[in-house]
Order: sequence, then structure tokens, then C-alpha cells
Amino acid sequence: MTQGAQGADSAGLDPTRDSLVGSGIIDPRALGATHFIGIGGAGMSVLAEMLHETGVQVSGSDRQASEKTERLEKLGITVHIGQKAENVLGARTVVWSSAIKPDNPEILAARAQGSRILHRSDILALLMASRRSVTVAGAHGKTTTSALTAHILTEAGTGRLADPSYAIGSSIQSAQGAIDGGHVGQGDVLVAEADESDGSFSKYHPTIAIVTNVEPDHLDHYGTPTAFRQAFVDHARRAEGYLVICGDDQGGLDVLRDLDGDCRARIVVYSTGTRSQLGEETLEGASLVRIVSESEASGSGRERCTLRIPSNLLDLNAGGSGTDTGRSGGSGDSAGRGDSTDRTVDIPVDLAIPGLHNARNAAAAIIACTLLGMDPQAAARAAGDFRGASRRFEVRGEIGGVTLVDDYAHHPTEIAALLDAARRRYPNRVIRVLFQPHLFSRTRIFADQFAAALSQADDVTVTGIFPARERQEDYPEVGPDTILQARRSAKAEDAPGHQADFHACEDMNQAALDVADRAQPGDVIITVGAGDITTMGQVILDRLASRSEGRDRREGAR
Repeated sequence: MTQGAQGADSAGLDPTRDSLVGSGIIDPRALGATHFIGIGGAGMSVLAEMLHETGVQVSGSDRQASEKTERLEKLGITVHIGQKAENVLGARTVVWSSAIKPDNPEILAARAQGSRILHRSDILALLMASRRSVTVAGAHGKTTTSALTAHILTEAGTGRLADPSYAIGSSIQSAQGAIDGGHVGQGDVLVAEADESDGSFSKYHPTIAIVTNVEPDHLDHYGTPTAFRQAFVDHARRAEGYLVICGDDQGGLDVLRDLDGDCRARIVVYSTGTRSQLGEETLEGASLVRIVSESEASGSGRERCTLRIPSNLLDLNAGGSGTDTGRSGGSGDSAGRGDSTDRTVDIPVDLAIPGLHNARNAAAAIIACTLLGMDPQAAARAAGDFRGASRRFEVRGEIGGVTLVDDYAHHPTEIAALLDAARRRYPNRVIRVLFQPHLFSRTRIFADQFAAALSQADDVTVTGIFPARERQEDYPEVGPDTILQARRSAKAEDAPGHQADFHACEDMNQAALDVADRAQPGDVIITVGAGDITTMGQVILDRLASRSEGRDRREGAR
């Protein structure tokens, strides 16, 4: 049993429990008036908007107003600021997320009036049930890969693949500005992030399950890396059609080895490695799509690669009728082997988002769309127009020769990939990072890895920790200095010839001003983290603008 399961409270707020089993509800409109507690959260706001578009009467509450709550109100959704018992009066269904505690006044009021109480994952599972679904799970890359998949279907899908529904925990960048991450489309495909943090993805039975990586995280819930990996094995087995999994990730290969032979014909592995490098026993029966010729022209910001797809895989799909989801193009021990005796088709990919990690994300998205029935050439062309999910290497501006980038990375591996992409896009420039750790538990567990990953930058400032669902008093020994202490240890030594300066500053606003003041023309500042560090972007830009104006006045006076 996982630590999270052990911690399920006596009031029944267990995110892994399928609360709709036996309810007979197959149409979201049967939920009646539905209230979301914490409606301004990334995942909650998307689901609230999707139910609203479906015709459900939706309301919600949050502790403070935000751009998300303002957007929902403009759509006609009632949003209460502050969480009070009276907010749920008349609600037949009340939806909670794992950030909500059992003593929340709206939970208590919902129980008292007999409302149906559902976790956010129950709502997503309900929305999936009437569509072909593509879920994206993994410690990293979920948002970009799900956004890319939705973008490809939106831009290049025809017939039932056109106008997909999607539930993505971030807005999507486009030429017209940011597009919200939730949409109910007229097509029969739903693309969704499958959040593994609380184990609730155990409720999903997708047509296609993408697993980007299985690097241990959320050990506050799972307890051990073994339990974390087992949750992904179980998730993979619930895919009703295909499993698309990254072979460049050791955790992904471990999951693959644990899967039974009878589902092997429905597994597609994407990797930069060959079959012999990955291991024939590991891949036996699975298809391999190779990522070859990967490169990024220095300073271009564009990622290029070629997908080498076994030709017989192009004849597969995830069930044109929505029911024949397990059909394969050959016997389980030979389908899509892609070795020297099989023909392959090369699909060139040219992305506007940098980094090898994004080549992998694009591979997963293109494969999923191909399995749904799309021409892979069309899918690759559509992927080339994708501008990224918000807060994924998002360039916020340039003032006084200093470029500001914002990124959601909050795990050491994500930070390493981010800084690798930054070095490739901005060679020979000073990289300054303003990092806000997310969760005290994650900071404590991965302090050494955070220090090592951040050491790729030239200048690093660690701010106070964003607590999310945790409390500082439960982790009195953990703070921004935790990473600096790890930095001084042998495990976090700089690469030869590279020296990174580390700073700690509890006050995020002061930290932002300090980073801006140290920046020189030509430098790149990156705000990094999954909390509210993104709000410091404007603080930095304002400081840079003020400094630039002062410099201009001084030069004019001369």
C-alpha cells in the first residue's frame, strides 16, 4: 500500500477511489449543478470550463482571485472568493482536488447537505468515457506532450480527428496569444494530462496511454521508487489500445520489462537508441520508433530530428470505430520490430521549441496521432507550428539587452533539460536562474540533484519554497539554504572549467530585484519553478526597464 493510500482520511477524501462506480452516470449533465473547490487551480479550471461547455451549471470558489478565476467569470461561471459553507448551497455535485483538506468548510457543508463529492479525476474519467482518449503521464513533459498532441489534432485533424477536446493544465501559446488548456470539441478524441502525483490516474482507461518517463517523484505519496514505478505499470496495463513509452528513460524501460507478453504488440517505444542498445529482450514484440539526426542550429531555437517509423506501424490505428482499439498489424512477436530486415519510413520534424527533450515529446505526440489514423507527415508539419505550452521556455521579453525566459521546471531532470536547451539556444551567454523550489518534501529528497542540475547555470538564486499542499512547520529544517548546502557537497561539484555562483534569498521579490541588478547586456535570466515565481517576470522586466531608462538619461546628460 502506498503512503498516500495509507493517508486517506476517515472522511473519505481518497483521490484513488472511483466515486462514480455504480452511479449509472455516463453523461456529465447528469451531475447537475456542480461546484469546484479551488476552481482557480490549473487542473480544476480546465475541467470546470469543459463541464460548462458541455452544458453543466458550474460554480466554484478559490482563496483569491486570479487570471483563471477572472476568465471563468467572463464565461458565465460564478466564482466565489473565499471558501465558505454557503458557497455550495444547492450544488448536487462538489468537486475537490488533492490540495483540499477534509476539514474544508465547503467539504463539510457538502456532506451535510448530501451532495455527491468527487475528486477532479472522477470528472476527467467521466469525460473520457464517451470519447477515444489519449492520456499523457510521466514525471516530466506531460503538459508539453499533451498540448502538442491537441495542437496537431486541432491543426491537421480531419473528420473525427478534427476539433478534439482537451484538458491540459496550462494555456497554449499561439500566434493569436494564449489559448486556454480546456476545450470541449465536436470530434471524438479527448487529450488529457494524467496526473500521477496522487495516484488518481488509476481511474483512467485511455485508448492510447503515453508515458514520457518514470523517474521517481511524489515520494511523499508513494513512499518508495518501487511503488511509484508500479503505479505506472498498472496505468500502462489499463490502456485499451496502445502504450507509447519513452525508451530513453530507465524507468520507462523498467516498466516495459514488467509488462506481460500479451500486450507487447500494442506497445510503441520511442528512443534515440537502436533495438540492440535498448535490449532485444526488453523490446520483444514492441514497435520501435527511432529519433535520429537530432540537432539544433546554434542560437536558432529550433529543434530538428527525423522519426524513423516502421512501415507496418503506419497501417495501425487506435480503432476507427472507437471500439477496435487493440488491433495490430502483425503477430505479437514481429509487429513493428523496425530492425534491419523491416522497411522504415523517415519523417522529418522541425520544431519551434528547443531541446532534445522536446524532440522526444514531439515523437510521442506524432506517434499517438498516427495511431489515431492521421498521416504522420501531416502530424509532423503541424507539430512544427507549435509554439509551446505557457511557461515552457516562454520568452517573456528583452530589455537593455537582457532576455527573460520563464519555465515551469520543478524537478532536477526538468531543470537539467531546460538549461541544456538554454545553452544550445543562447551559446556563450551568461545564464542567470531565479529558482523557486516546489514542495518542502521534494526539496529535501532531491537537494543534491537540484544543486547539480542548477550548477549548469552561471548564476543561481534560490528563493523561499512554494508550499502547495505542505506546511513549513512540518519541514522546519528545509529552506532555500538546503540546496546551497547540497551545492557545497561533493555530489554537486561544477563541471570542469565551469563555476556557478549560488545565492539564497527567502524573499522572492528581493531575489528578483537582485538578479535583475546583477544582469548585464547579453545575459539571459530564467525564472524557474511550478509555484508563483512566474509573477516575478514583471518585477524583473520593470527593474531592467528602470535601469535602462536611467542609463539613457545619464548618457543624454553627457
